[in-house]
Amino acid sequence: MSYQGMLADTVKFRGDNGDTGEAYYAWPTGAGKFPGVVLIHHMPGWDEWICEATRKLAHHGFATIAPHLYFREGPGSPDDIGARVRAAGGVTDEQVVGDARGAAAYLRAQPHANGKVGVIGYCSGGRHAFLIACKAPAEFDALVDCWGGNVIVDDPKALNAKRPVAPIDLADGIKCPILGIFGNDDENPNKDQVNRTEAVLKKLGKNYTFHRYDGAGHAFFNASRVAYRAEQAADGWSKVFAFFHKHLG
Repeated sequence: MSYQGMLADTVKFRGDNGDTGEAYYAWPTGAGKFPGVVLIHHMPGWDEWICEATRKLAHHGFATIAPHLYFREGPGSPDDIGARVRAAGGVTDEQVVGDARGAAAYLRAQPHANGKVGVIGYCSGGRHAFLIACKAPAEFDALVDCWGGNVIVDDPKALNAKRPVAPIDLADGIKCPILGIFGNDDENPNKDQVNRTEAVLKKLGKNYTFHRYDGAGHAFFNASRVAYRAEQAADGWSKVFAFFHKHLG
């Protein structure tokens, strides 16, 4: 299922604490109602690849919004803003969850929305997506975690005021189906961490499916990076589309 026609633009949305920020929004122009997806960007920020991924999901039938999680840092290039945010220790988990809730509300308010919303994230965004599903279970109907690092935290020193708890410790709050996409050559998360995440989800009786790819490391969907793996990425994307179509309509 794909749509040749789509529209895409930068829009305003109300995020955490009522703050107004930017988001990139792409939606199919076909007839009917469409499911929504909130796309959580990776640590480098709200960059060109994130916009490409947003349009890719729209092409496959999902009205997709990628909120700019760093908009409070002011104007500038994604690289510069991302560097400032990383130097400051990132953004708070609560702020990200609030921004995701605002993005989901934006999707549901559109006239072409079918009312269902999933969340997907890459890298740090995978961790954030997992956390969002834990803390906002009533607002998200499906979760895709693409190689989210630090879902499990092995070093307690990695926890701080901005990230006070490991997302895995909140996993019982997830009520929606879960899809995990991981590269077996990744170091964050590494294979052992993925195994332990899966063990927790299994113990809790969650509805999850994990796919692991040999010959792939971190960010293997991203065609602008040397880590890109075309065959594994194509298969991974197909699983994302099928999962969202199954659970979002």
